[in-house]
Amino acid sequence: MPDRPRNDGPEDGPEYQWLYGKGQQEDPQATRPVRKQQPTAPRGDETRVMRTQPRPGARPDQRATARPTPPPVAPPVDPGPPSRGRRRFRFRARYVFLLLLLWLAYLVIVPVVAWNRVDEVSWEPKGDRPAEQPGTTYLLVGSDSRADLSEEERKELSTGDASGGRTDTIMLLHTGSGPNVLVSLPRDSIVDIPGHGETKINAAYAFGGAKLLVQTIEQATGIRVDDYVEIGMGGVAGVVDAVGGIEVCPKQDMKDKLAGLNIKKGCQEVDGTTALAYARSRHASATGDIDRVRRQREVVAAVGSQVLSPWTVINPVTYYRLNNAIPDFFSFGEGMGPVRSAMWAMAMTRVDGDKGLTCVVPLQDLAVHWDPDLAPQLFEKIADDKTDEITKKLCSPTGGIG
Repeated sequence: MPDRPRNDGPEDGPEYQWLYGKGQQEDPQATRPVRKQQPTAPRGDETRVMRTQPRPGARPDQRATARPTPPPVAPPVDPGPPSRGRRRFRFRARYVFLLLLLWLAYLVIVPVVAWNRVDEVSWEPKGDRPAEQPGTTYLLVGSDSRADLSEEERKELSTGDASGGRTDTIMLLHTGSGPNVLVSLPRDSIVDIPGHGETKINAAYAFGGAKLLVQTIEQATGIRVDDYVEIGMGGVAGVVDAVGGIEVCPKQDMKDKLAGLNIKKGCQEVDGTTALAYARSRHASATGDIDRVRRQREVVAAVGSQVLSPWTVINPVTYYRLNNAIPDFFSFGEGMGPVRSAMWAMAMTRVDGDKGLTCVVPLQDLAVHWDPDLAPQLFEKIADDKTDEITKKLCSPTGGIG
């Protein structure tokens, strides 16, 4: 069968062959199919689009939807059991802490127990007294009573067997806005004792005890007494021995058979027996009682310095002995308490050298009469708490005598 002419459809006809470039010249204006371009990798000098970062404080719908994937979190590392060195350190720290607690308890309990054995003295007189005054004034009284001393102690301390209860030491200590002032009132001072007329001031204690003595001093000086401290004859020796001795500085060789004193010139460490003899001696100097009250202030200040030294607190044996010596030799006025007694002891350490003033009441003569002009001026400065205005003329180691 003869081949039929091929008919591929209208699209293969002559009228469509121009689409395929057949049978006609290329028309430059003819529409040509556009080849699809394949995407190419960006070159280095082309601008890249950077991922936007969310603005601080933007709402969730304002932030970019694409967020960086957080890095993976590593699982916790097991530290394992503590090393031997670390366990040892913890054990030692607990041990030190426990010792510190025990030590603090010891520092509190010892004085509290000792204070329960302290005798309280009823000392506030009745009737008219000076009005309340600024600052605080303590009255320190050293009794010469031998009642609490055994025969052996009297022999050892060379106190003799004198009866009675007069006062060997009378001191006023004032603390306030200015320097501390420690004033000795010689025991033979001639004053008016209420109900007994003019006589030696230490007789007031024998006539009416602490109350009459306080009344006599307030009446004679115009100074109101706020607290009262009394020390027995053996108190100085006992406290000095408890703190391990004190330093005294006699200005000359001193020998007093009646007081049991034999000491060389110059600064030296002494025990309780020697310290008491040094404070009591009246026959080793020309000024007698005037020089004695100066040595009494020296001994009291030295004892106070030892009592408040760090070594006294750090050494448990010394701390125990001191606290247990106080009830045996000291009595405190009613209402004083451990805190105020500690304040008194601290104030006693600030009355020597540049720390404060220490003196004898201004005297007119060795009889012993107070100076009628200077003594009232000194008492007024103390009562008004103007101790920074006290001059050397008003406050001298000998009261202006010798």
